[in-house]
Amino acid sequence: MTSGIHHITAITRKIQANVDFYVGFLGLRLVKRTAGFEDSDQLHLFYGDGTGAPGTLITFLAWEDGSPGRLGIGQPAEIALSIRPEAIGFWLTRALTFNVQITGPTQEFGEPVLRLKDPDGIIVKLVGEAGVAGTSPWTAKGILAADAVQRIRGATIFSDQPQATADFVVRHFGFRPVAEAGGIRRLASEAADVLDIRDAGGFWTSAPGTGTIDHIALRAPDRAAVERVEASLRAEQAGATNMHDRTYFYSLYVREPGGILLEYATDAPGMLVDETPEALGSKLFVPRHFLADPDDIRARLPQFSLPGEERMTERDLPFVHRVHRPENSDGTALVLLHGTGGNETSLLPFGARVAPNATLVSLRGRSMDEGYPRFFRRITAVTFDQKEIASEATALAAFIGEANAAYGLDPEKMVFLGYSNGANMLGALMLLHPRIVRNAVLLRAMNVLEDVPMADLSGTNVLMVTGQSDPYGPYAADIEAFLVRAGASVENRVLPAGHDIGAADMELVRQFMQRVPG
Repeated sequence: MTSGIHHITAITRKIQANVDFYVGFLGLRLVKRTAGFEDSDQLHLFYGDGTGAPGTLITFLAWEDGSPGRLGIGQPAEIALSIRPEAIGFWLTRALTFNVQITGPTQEFGEPVLRLKDPDGIIVKLVGEAGVAGTSPWTAKGILAADAVQRIRGATIFSDQPQATADFVVRHFGFRPVAEAGGIRRLASEAADVLDIRDAGGFWTSAPGTGTIDHIALRAPDRAAVERVEASLRAEQAGATNMHDRTYFYSLYVREPGGILLEYATDAPGMLVDETPEALGSKLFVPRHFLADPDDIRARLPQFSLPGEERMTERDLPFVHRVHRPENSDGTALVLLHGTGGNETSLLPFGARVAPNATLVSLRGRSMDEGYPRFFRRITAVTFDQKEIASEATALAAFIGEANAAYGLDPEKMVFLGYSNGANMLGALMLLHPRIVRNAVLLRAMNVLEDVPMADLSGTNVLMVTGQSDPYGPYAADIEAFLVRAGASVENRVLPAGHDIGAADMELVRQFMQRVPG
């Protein structure tokens, strides 16, 4: 094994667009799909060559609908992939055909370069490397082996201490200086991978977020080498380091003097440790150290389809939302509205358990209150912003109509489930916009309207579940009375519980869902 780049990890805002670009356009193979090792609610995808070999891996953490980051000092700036020089024309034509933003070709250090932008704005360079021959380049639809991406060529990093950054990488990770031009110091490994260190003095600092590169992982021959480097970094007082067993490699993390996060990762055991070559990247791996139910984790992760697979594209609608499609749909749909402190993923495990064959549509409230997303602002514990309730109820009504059309949902087979603030929003929605919701579950609900209009909710079925010791429980009677007055059929079940929801709530909701026609 020679020194070089093991993998490069970046952050994406929309996983489907990311898959379409790296698999559908660039033709890389999806070689691994995992829940995040640090955060189980974060999907982590690995792309690479036919065997997922180190030196070919581009990985992405999915921060679905997360805030964009900012490129700047102390951050990797570009990903470079090797192609054969004679393939430059093919990729220029392919980019124009796929409407991918592209500049070039230009010459950099004597090599032809095309610059692309992925859907998040990350720069991907295709570099014509003379004599390159990948060990197992992946051939995708429309891409011949001769034109395919061969391996990682390198990365560009922004540092306001370029000499210190270069010295650090040379000293610890087996790279050497090979060239300098245009404010860039080029380092090369024994495997001919390159790190281009751009002098970014005077540039603004980076900010983490989607559309940024998180870190670069360099190759280690074995675990002993990782431990030796960790000892030398500690002796040098190079800053905080930590070592991890990532199942597919053993690694350490450290920040170099310019602030860039570097990882030092072993080649072994590799991507084939838990999947056959034929099935590589087909199953979701959930790290064992998470004690939560793996099915709950799967329900919270964003779904996607590979090119050619059947898909339901999430639409740009008034509310950030997540659509979860079951393997065997029964035609029903469950719309989920979270409580204070939650988001569009919070109720997905609950929904998947009570309605395993329903399409789940889970929303994120648009009102930020005390740092948390809510569906409307709270003024005191029991008083609320009436104008915001009215405007957000109108927006939610519009969302429902658009979602029904976009996802082919049948209003007669839909159930709306809200918890706490989400339940209060549903109650207000039904009274302000009757006939939109036909089946509703209100968990720990109360009335939030100061002026309750007369409404016709005949034919509407409502399950309320109230906690006996919930401090908001005494307020549940009002919303029940208003819904009954409007003609809704309301069943209010009281559980020996507080404001939190649990297994008893699930069972009641499951029984309610079974009464909805499929």
